[in-house]
Amino acid sequence: MKIHFLSLALSGALLCAFADVASKYTIGDKVEDFTLRNVDGRMVSLSDYDSAEGVIIIFTCLHCPYAELYEDRIIQLHKKYAPKGYPVLAINPTSPILFPEDSFEKMRARAKAKRYPFAYLQDSAQVVHSRFGASRTPHVYLLDKARIVRYIGSIDDNPESPQAVKKRYLENAIAALMRGERPYPDITQAIGCPIRVPKSAPRLDSMPVASPRR
Repeated sequence: MKIHFLSLALSGALLCAFADVASKYTIGDKVEDFTLRNVDGRMVSLSDYDSAEGVIIIFTCLHCPYAELYEDRIIQLHKKYAPKGYPVLAINPTSPILFPEDSFEKMRARAKAKRYPFAYLQDSAQVVHSRFGASRTPHVYLLDKARIVRYIGSIDDNPESPQAVKKRYLENAIAALMRGERPYPDITQAIGCPIRVPKSAPRLDSMPVASPRR
């Protein structure tokens, strides 16, 4: 009886594990609304962008050298594509428990110093990044007007030098959507620092408000 119970428990754990993996967004999935705190103190939701043609969601942070290398490019992406209906929505998925340099105060100071033209949200509870399945910084998710995921991966093929970029994956994906076509490739390997999860309980000061996925 004990063996049978243990077998059922293990099976249940495996099912939960697979269900968690399956629940992460992939191409063709509709993203549910979420709400996080912006660096200006306001709560910002994905639904605030309902009038946009699409949304460029970028998981990024302050401590990662790759994220720093892409910082100016992310700013330019917003300036170029927001007027065309594709604004950047940046989310910091880093736990300040592990990286104090990614605290809300440091985020706010950096956004002010660099004059970020886009919202920069804190996901210190790491709920939203987990839901998306983002694993590195930066990690891009391009959504269309219906909030369907159309592209996942990297911004381009060269983090070290913008001048040496040969493949502009994200820009090509946006151009495809603007033509009414499916991006190709629609998935690339994200290049950046891994998003680490602390062993201790997450901070709840920026717990997102999200509807359960149906």
